[in-house]
Amino acid sequence: MTEIRAAGGVPWRPGAGGIEVCVVHRPRYGDWTLPKGKLEPAEHPLVAAVREVAEESDVRGVPQVRLPSAHYRSEGHPKVVDYWSMRAVASGGFQPDTEVDEVRWLPVDDAARLVSYPHDTEVLAAFAALPPVTATLLVVRHGHAGTRGTGTGPDTARPLDSEGWAQAYALAELVALIRPQRLLSASPRRCVQTLDPAAARLDLPIEVCSDLDEPRAGQQRDERALALAACLLGLAGAGGGAAVCSQGKVIPRALEQLTGRVGEDFSTPKGGGWLLAFTGDTLLTAERL
Repeated sequence: MTEIRAAGGVPWRPGAGGIEVCVVHRPRYGDWTLPKGKLEPAEHPLVAAVREVAEESDVRGVPQVRLPSAHYRSEGHPKVVDYWSMRAVASGGFQPDTEVDEVRWLPVDDAARLVSYPHDTEVLAAFAALPPVTATLLVVRHGHAGTRGTGTGPDTARPLDSEGWAQAYALAELVALIRPQRLLSASPRRCVQTLDPAAARLDLPIEVCSDLDEPRAGQQRDERALALAACLLGLAGAGGGAAVCSQGKVIPRALEQLTGRVGEDFSTPKGGGWLLAFTGDTLLTAERL
């Protein structure tokens, strides 16, 4: 039986009495629920989550932390809804329609009492347990660039191939979701090119930093991983958001350093990445994209 995939979020904002979250009323079902909706064909769940929150509640949200997924049956089919906490950066102009006719911003406890389904209550409880998120970073590995050693020039000059450019454009959509203030790249051409579509979309410069490179002759892998981890901590300390493109030999070890989870699988395929959420200089979550 076909599984229905959907995504949504817990949009939040500071209120006079503390954090407020957004819930919506659906006249078709007569229920109160978190904003969510079905994925479009081949759509990334995180992209769908931000899109559906905007469509249902007119809230533009920046995704931060992956929350528990909801599993239930809908019209006889199994359904999975993925949720993220989302910092509301813009809202307003909501127009009631046949899908959603009312939006409310409420303290978390009030929202938990209002929603109609236990799975929404569980998602709100997970959100309430989070410490404040002060920075959101996206760490990606460069896109596909052929095979090492096949070019005539230095390996650092190896460019993205057609598959790599497709990955770069797909990553640009994810990068845009976190509304970064900075884009940083390791020095190889394929790394810089991986962020080119995001830079064009966001009108941001790409800052090239050799501290993000893989180890070269005479350098230790841990030395380069520690440099990447230190860079990420510095960006987190500055607050806000940033996107970083590095290389496959350093990203896993850097994440081990930041999470303290040595031996966990942090392998990152080309064109893949991680959504990191920090509170101060502490990494809360590292979510594979």
